Amino acid sequence: MKLLIRNGRVICPASGRDGIADVLIDGGRVSAVGEGLSAPGAEQIDAAGLVVAPGFIDIHVHLREPGFTHAETIASGAKAAAAGGFTTVCCMPNTNPVNDSATVTTYIVEKARREAVVNVFPIGAITKGSEGAELASIGSMVAAGAVAISDDGKPVMNARVIRRAMETARALDIPLIQHCEDLNLSAGGDMHECLDSVRLGIQGIPSAAEDVMVARDIILAELTGVRYHVAHISTRNAVAMVAYARQRGLPVTSEATPHHIALDAGHMRPYDSNYKMKPPLRCQHDVEAVVEGLASGAVDCLATDHAPHAGDDKMQEFERCPFGITGLETALGVSLEVLVHTGRISLPKLIALYTSAPARVIGWKGEQARGALKPGYVGDVTILHPEYPWVYDVKKSFSKSSNTPFNGRTFRGGPIVTIVNGQVVWRAEGFSD
Repeated sequence: MKLLIRNGRVICPASGRDGIADVLIDGGRVSAVGEGLSAPGAEQIDAAGLVVAPGFIDIHVHLREPGFTHAETIASGAKAAAAGGFTTVCCMPNTNPVNDSATVTTYIVEKARREAVVNVFPIGAITKGSEGAELASIGSMVAAGAVAISDDGKPVMNARVIRRAMETARALDIPLIQHCEDLNLSAGGDMHECLDSVRLGIQGIPSAAEDVMVARDIILAELTGVRYHVAHISTRNAVAMVAYARQRGLPVTSEATPHHIALDAGHMRPYDSNYKMKPPLRCQHDVEAVVEGLASGAVDCLATDHAPHAGDDKMQEFERCPFGITGLETALGVSLEVLVHTGRISLPKLIALYTSAPARVIGWKGEQARGALKPGYVGDVTILHPEYPWVYDVKKSFSKSSNTPFNGRTFRGGPIVTIVNGQVVWRAEGFSD
């Protein structure tokens, strides 16, 4: 089947293209990009006035399946991803059972193949049960389809164990993704340690909890040569350390979340669990450092850390409820608002943060090449409008959970059409071509 996307502003940072052009997808892959393309019998989309970009990639989501399907499933999370403009997501291993074996990895791969409207790639656990003591069956998980390893949510505290994991990941040529948090420093904390935490009487999580883990891991990354990735970076010192490591030529990368660049601790409504997340919302100077890191290239990409929780779980006392918020459907709107409409970065740069940059972090090649509109690449496309106003209504969300601080927020710009392997999987309400 052929799909011809006509007359759009094609922005492909990987190839340096930014101009009016057509995109032809044939057999699920990009066939041609250029002006005046024709394809008799092809389905056509008129993208005049819209931006045509490579399919957006999110390398940090929680789909909760297997085990926590009351909060999210692979199918519902994939629909939310499509509605956010994402064509590919990588799901973290903190499921039940933990994705620490080829059996669970294979289950996720097969379940996604049958039920997900977007591409889903599992991330395997670093340690068995994500308990930080003994390495998981990393090689067999990679053979089954895992594209990286992480114990996200449960950082590996034992330096010897993380060193062995880094050596294994280096040998398998996959990235190791670390949730950087010293659990001894953060123990008991529920928000960022600052004047606001004192005012609210809530125990705080200091920035140092993130900083010391980033420092340790960069030292070990240099020792082992692993492709090391800092998840949801949130402090100015962590950004500075990652930038320094990159200047020294180390294969160190990092991601930021939309909520950590849009909100700080001062935005948090008292005891509102929709503002409780890890890392916590930091101080304004940390937010500014992360934004500057995205602009300068010190921070490689954006990722949502989409973390759905059912209402019964999230709507408890602030100190008892779990950390995390949803983010797939609001990511582009938030990012445009904070980064592009303020002039901090250009629209092509933002598109790179969601396409070629995350693809580089994971290292997709050959048949899996994605993140660009180049002939032979996977035929995933995100069509967006950077200006149109819309209101996020969590009651219309495709996610099974509604834990978000952005409900009711008016955004300027967002996704219009999501295309996966040459097939339209989502269209914005009211859009017709």
